[in-house]
Amino acid sequence: MTKLKYKRILLKLSGEAFKGDREYGIDPQFLVFIANELKNGIKDGVQIGIVIGGGNIFRGISAAANGMDRVTADYSGMLATIMNALALQDALEKVGVSCRVQTAIEMKEIAEPYILQRALSHFEKGHVVIFAGGTGNPYFTTDTTAALRAAEIHADAIFKATKVDGVYDSDPNKNPNAKRYTELEYLDVLTDRLQVMDSTAISLSMDNNIPIVVFDLNVPGNIKRIIDGERIGTTIGSRPEVAHAE
Repeated sequence: MTKLKYKRILLKLSGEAFKGDREYGIDPQFLVFIANELKNGIKDGVQIGIVIGGGNIFRGISAAANGMDRVTADYSGMLATIMNALALQDALEKVGVSCRVQTAIEMKEIAEPYILQRALSHFEKGHVVIFAGGTGNPYFTTDTTAALRAAEIHADAIFKATKVDGVYDSDPNKNPNAKRYTELEYLDVLTDRLQVMDSTAISLSMDNNIPIVVFDLNVPGNIKRIIDGERIGTTIGSRPEVAHAE
């Protein structure tokens, strides 16, 4: 059996990814695509935890900016992540991947409460674990949730799924001459205000020395390639061999 570069990962999915080609909501066909990508990765024996955003259903910050109470808006966003988690769980189970959903907000009729030791036990039994409901507290993003859960479960890396193939020095959709980085240091991301994850998530990852791999989710096989050790996208860490744009 090939030695894994990553034994346990935390995959961060945006809620927007669930839209597929739709303007909002959940695209069941794209969920099947994600489920099969994860299934292929799990074949290598890697343990996978997942944190999902809720922006395809409800964006708390946007609602707060338009006059809604921030706390109420953030809790609504947490509920949206739980809806996404249940949809992904269904897709994973249908392709033969055993999955458990744990929520930071207790709703035991549909999911387990978040309990670290139970999550670790699920990993050892070969289950994928989806961590829903954010941190259970307002004012914290799902990016921060991903970094927090990654630290708690001792993940070897955070896989940050995006619509682009890595981190650029400017928006590649607006600047055709934008340069893509192969590797970056955490402080570079913070200092240059690169739009990867929020500053709290980056700082938490840096404090716990958890590398972040930013990659294009839409390319079939990318998750498995990264697990197998192939250099895909941009890796953010403490002491990368190279921190340059190509």
